[in-house]
Amino acid sequence: MLAFDRKFKPKIGKKGEEFIEDSFKKLKKEKDSKTVGYYTLPNTTATLFEEIENYINNNKDLKNNLIKNIAIIGIGGSSLGTKAIDSILRFKNPSEIKLYFLENGDPLNINVTLKNINKNDTIFIIISKSGTTIETTSIFKYVISRYEIDLNSSDTSKLIAITDEDSPLWEFALKYNISKFSIPKNVGGRFSVLSSVGLVPLAIAGYDVKAIISGALKFEEEFFTRKQNHLLTKAYYYYKHGKDKPINVLFSYASSFYYFNQWYVQLWGESLGKFNKVHKKVGLTPVGLVGSVDQHSFLQLVMQGPEDKTITFIKVNDFETDIKIPDIKLDNITGVNFINNHTFSELINAQCMATLESVNEAGIPVDLITVNNLSEANLGCLIYYYELLTSCVGAMFDINTYDQPGVEFGKKKLVKKFVKEV
Repeated sequence: MLAFDRKFKPKIGKKGEEFIEDSFKKLKKEKDSKTVGYYTLPNTTATLFEEIENYINNNKDLKNNLIKNIAIIGIGGSSLGTKAIDSILRFKNPSEIKLYFLENGDPLNINVTLKNINKNDTIFIIISKSGTTIETTSIFKYVISRYEIDLNSSDTSKLIAITDEDSPLWEFALKYNISKFSIPKNVGGRFSVLSSVGLVPLAIAGYDVKAIISGALKFEEEFFTRKQNHLLTKAYYYYKHGKDKPINVLFSYASSFYYFNQWYVQLWGESLGKFNKVHKKVGLTPVGLVGSVDQHSFLQLVMQGPEDKTITFIKVNDFETDIKIPDIKLDNITGVNFINNHTFSELINAQCMATLESVNEAGIPVDLITVNNLSEANLGCLIYYYELLTSCVGAMFDINTYDQPGVEFGKKKLVKKFVKEV
């Protein structure tokens, strides 16, 4: 599934080993106490799978292949994980249903996205854990108006709400008989892709969500039986070098990982930039890069800029499709003929390894995650890996990994701004 190769070898010592062990116990306690719900999602999806299957089987438009689009109205943790999985696996999805994402309150983007959407062949899914996310509810209101959706008619069969039970959105769905799926209260938005938030739209779109969960479950079992201790060691390195190596780069060598990088940036940044228990600011800055494109930009800063970064490379062994570079010799362009008759996957993976070796030789801490192929199970494993890594680092920093008080300040000011104008 996934292979892990760490080039940097942190010095741990006895105290470090004890610290790592204490951090693992913190995670185990969080899991066992069920205060943090994402840990157990891979073990608790049976009921959700039944609800999803019932929805699909009872939806006449889906059964008659009349649905061509799913429009997801949500932002941040309500959309990024789903977007990441869809963008990576779209090439192999047998379904013709296309996912659209309405996230930001950008009027140009909203209009361009909705241009492709017809009410009659689209399911609109509004996702908000609180049920009151300002961007999400505003776009939802616009969708209702633009498509003249009658909430007291069969139009509601085209709507799904995914939210906390008893949230304002939940109550709204109840009132208008809109299909709804709950988000576990102990699962935060950015950790929610393996809940109804991601599994409902992905399942309707035709993806094998049971395989996604099986991949996550495998890594969960291996980690908590101490078969994936490298993750704890990696977290410890980030903790020990948080001040001199505060920037963590994820360098993914596949264009389809662009949105996975964005998901990682939110997860890492919103979880780890906090005041710790003694009110000192701590945090690690995430940067997402796509290879080989960003070899031609950000790599220069990595190689000869400040030595304040660590880099994780992601390489895909088998792209499951390939193109051979033709044996064509172009006049005056002879310096690149060495690549003729090789495949593009050989090229991009060789570029990944050449960059990794160069960065490693420059003394920059690097590690490599190799994804055997692009499958639902492997993505489930990779998602759970990064969620656990985030929790490990948060436990070591002695912070609340799961809140986001810094985000709330801006929300309060936004309300005051509009109230004043009114």
